[in-house]
Amino acid sequence: MISASQGRLQDRRPLSIIDIGSNSIRLVIYEGLARSPTLLFNEKMLAGLGRGIVSTGKLDPEAVTRSMEEFRRFHALSDQAGAERMYVLATAAAREAVNGPDFIHRAEDVLKTEIQVLSGREEAHYSALGVISGFHPANGIAGDLGGGSLELIDIDGETIGDGITLPLGGLRLQDMAKNSLTQAARITREQLARAKLLKGGQGRAFYTVGGTWRNLARLHMEMTNYPLGVMHHYEIGIESAANFLRQVAKAEIDKIKGIEGVSKNRRSLLPYGAIVLQEIMAAMQPSKIIVSALGVREGFLYSLLDKAEQKADPLISAAEELARLRSRSVDHAHELVEWTGKAFAAFGIDETRDEARYRHAACLLADIGWRAHPEYRGKQSLNIIAHASFIGVDHPGRAFLALVSLFRHEGVFNEAAPEIRGLATPRYLERARLLAALLRVVYLLTAAMPGVMPRLKWENRGNGVLALVLPAALADLYGERPAGRLAQLARVTNRRLVLAVEGGPSMSVK
Repeated sequence: MISASQGRLQDRRPLSIIDIGSNSIRLVIYEGLARSPTLLFNEKMLAGLGRGIVSTGKLDPEAVTRSMEEFRRFHALSDQAGAERMYVLATAAAREAVNGPDFIHRAEDVLKTEIQVLSGREEAHYSALGVISGFHPANGIAGDLGGGSLELIDIDGETIGDGITLPLGGLRLQDMAKNSLTQAARITREQLARAKLLKGGQGRAFYTVGGTWRNLARLHMEMTNYPLGVMHHYEIGIESAANFLRQVAKAEIDKIKGIEGVSKNRRSLLPYGAIVLQEIMAAMQPSKIIVSALGVREGFLYSLLDKAEQKADPLISAAEELARLRSRSVDHAHELVEWTGKAFAAFGIDETRDEARYRHAACLLADIGWRAHPEYRGKQSLNIIAHASFIGVDHPGRAFLALVSLFRHEGVFNEAAPEIRGLATPRYLERARLLAALLRVVYLLTAAMPGVMPRLKWENRGNGVLALVLPAALADLYGERPAGRLAQLARVTNRRLVLAVEGGPSMSVK
């Protein structure tokens, strides 16, 4: 076992997955099996195994040769990273090509492990699990667009409904349409007529999975000057999506802002991905488009977890890991969760389920920037949190988490990061200031170490006065600085607040 640095979680055992798709082959090495998996290494090659499969019935011979060379490299990289287990999954092209079995046999010899060739049903199932694992919860139709096939499946929470596999992968559609976009649209409509489940998605979300759709979403971000470059849970309104897809489907991609960031091998498939999404929108009438960064690989990993681990909140799991890796005391972070919950109750502040989750995560993340220079802790924490590989959180929620840390370090009325503030709803912005104000009070009483918060209490003193009371044994923590911070909290909450010592003095701050 390779010795892990302090920046790694010591209880994790690396594992790797090789995903053999019709267009790309990817190696992903994970830090370990977890509810919110972290990547140690990630590399892909656009092999194009499925190119020409409609006309020849075979995997592209040049792509097969290149793939074998890459498999040797991927195997070596997996060993180098200390992966204790390697899983290999193959999808549409390998299962359908005449020479698919020979290809799999050769690949197993090179990789020295068995390859699991997924059926269409299995591919759809794992894709659905990937979406389930990444959203809290998912409700709609998920579509996984690969090079050889399109999997559509209904998801409602943890329930997987009807699904279908269609021959509408980008490479296959391009081949079937003989490079005609008009023909591609006709073929897509005909095939989607078989997907009766789309009618059940009306008014619900459509979740896009797959590299072609992710690249389209990236271009949409560029076109709209979206301020946060995080793909997972990026939402596109129906009207905006329709206008954008219309432009891409006309093969006018060279005129689209940001196209230089898409590999040339991928660009030719973008119009076909746009056509498929257009036709799905027409047939389904979804409420919005939501991008999922998780698919078959992550769904497969999720299937390896036990039931209790599957039910864990992925956002809280990831925030807990960052607290363990970066905060001065993870126990202090846990105390913050409980103490702020009691403070919200004392102030009569109700929370939705997501608001409570986000407060929980924000408390776990509150101290991850402590090693930075004091003048930059807020901005550094904001950037880390806003761009972290979190799942189970939408973009307004990300903005809330990031702003809590910014306000906690730089002041609750700080006006920095207007682009992130613009992503937060007015309610989230107000809650971020409130939570940050609470954190700014309590950090001056705890020195970021556990043991104090469980001994603090809020008391209603009558006449609208609320007191934060220290036990007599902690009277030495009483002072002007925490009272000043309590005055900020009073401004945020519009309440009369008092800092007091049990059986001793009190200091009115409003």
